[in-house]
Amino acid sequence: MTKTYRLYTKQWIVTEGVKKKIRRATTIFSVLLRTYPKERTMLTYENPVQLLVAVMLSAQCTDARVNMVTTPLFQKYITARDFARAKQETFEKEIFSTGFYRAKTRNIIATALILESKFEGNVPRTMGELLTLPGVARKTANVVLSNAYHISEGIAVDTHVARTAQRLGLTNSSDPKKIERDLMALFPKKHWASISYYLIRLGRTVCAARAPRCEICPLKAYCPSSALHSK
Repeated sequence: MTKTYRLYTKQWIVTEGVKKKIRRATTIFSVLLRTYPKERTMLTYENPVQLLVAVMLSAQCTDARVNMVTTPLFQKYITARDFARAKQETFEKEIFSTGFYRAKTRNIIATALILESKFEGNVPRTMGELLTLPGVARKTANVVLSNAYHISEGIAVDTHVARTAQRLGLTNSSDPKKIERDLMALFPKKHWASISYYLIRLGRTVCAARAPRCEICPLKAYCPSSALHSK
């Protein structure tokens, strides 16, 4: 017997094959939970506005580099009003080393202006509202919601999550939105934030893009790619 449930705007059918994938995903989550301490974003911040800015700066940049930049930056810019009043040329210089500094500066200042005018200087608490902000896509929105407000509306998919999810056979897609959809179908909502950070940790420390260390991977017994990379 099958049953249906809604995910995003599509209706999915839970078959015995899907149930088997869910059981396998549950085992994978249990192993990651035992292997790694509780994971959260490595970005440093003092309030939701700074978190939003930090995540926007992290596009195509490492968290370590972003933290180096935001250490002095967040002493100067604290509220949405502070960022809204930033001078384009000055801010570009302050975030230069994060890359794509012109686009990031435009988006951050524009976002801050919207926060001031529409949200009383606060970061909104819904996916729909966050996605109206310049430079904010689902990944950024998911990170902000889960870390700032402990709200799970989806799963943040970065390059590490995409790679490890593909190798583990949790998705066959390379599209971040489809990967997110596939993972949301396999893991309970209460684990959506955690599974993202566990897969990021796995991707950074073990499941590297060019030279995965399958021999020490805690999931090698459950990974269909392990045998291929071990040859």
